[in-house]
Amino acid sequence: MTKQQTWTAALVVIGDEILSGRTQDRNIAQVATWLNQQGIRLAEVRVVPDEEGRISEAVNSLRASHDYLFTTGGIGPTHDDITVDSIAAAFGVPVIVHPEARRILEEYYRARGGTGELTEARLRMARVPEGAELIANPTSGAPGVRIGNVYILAGVPHIAASMLEALTGTLEGGRPIVSVTVGAYAAESEVADLLRETEAGHPGVAVGSYPFFRDGRYGANFVMRSEDGEAAQRCAEDLVRDLAVAGYEVVAGGI
Repeated sequence: MTKQQTWTAALVVIGDEILSGRTQDRNIAQVATWLNQQGIRLAEVRVVPDEEGRISEAVNSLRASHDYLFTTGGIGPTHDDITVDSIAAAFGVPVIVHPEARRILEEYYRARGGTGELTEARLRMARVPEGAELIANPTSGAPGVRIGNVYILAGVPHIAASMLEALTGTLEGGRPIVSVTVGAYAAESEVADLLRETEAGHPGVAVGSYPFFRDGRYGANFVMRSEDGEAAQRCAEDLVRDLAVAGYEVVAGGI
């Protein structure tokens, strides 16, 4: 049987506000979920400050080691939005005003009662690394950007989501990962051997354990993941049976 290629992606989350804790990132989860639906695994995430050297370094490292690289943040109209400049530097190309991006922004602001004339700040959102293509943004006008295998998205989660939607079905990937979850009030230390044996007995299925403490009791949710949905289900059924034999009440779908 021919082994399926595993397509991987990395994500660079850009912004001092993320590192300071002032803003809680919500893009990691939505990018990971969307990528899985495309049959692509999010394999690595880095959070970097608004510093050109740090952004360029992360971009060059991760675009070389993964099939795809996504970035979020730093493509707005203010002086500290330097993602486009940093990625242009990483590719060794100049920054230009993309004529189609300019037209899109002019129409966007004209439709909202303006003249369509772009201020210096608004024009910043039409800047791209030379040779880049645009990613549609039906939410707020300013497009995302693609250059090579790098996809530059907005940092605002609902805008990033609309850009991802525009990319749906356009990236080459494999099979999505299927997850099956069960839960039990069982301390991890009590079932660690059982979990290890379950995973060993089901090649191609990864078994993860996620503990919690609730209502004065220790428990965990156990997640079976595989590209083969039937294999994940069989693994879950075997784990449920073995947990029941060990005296634990199991909750399908998790606790």
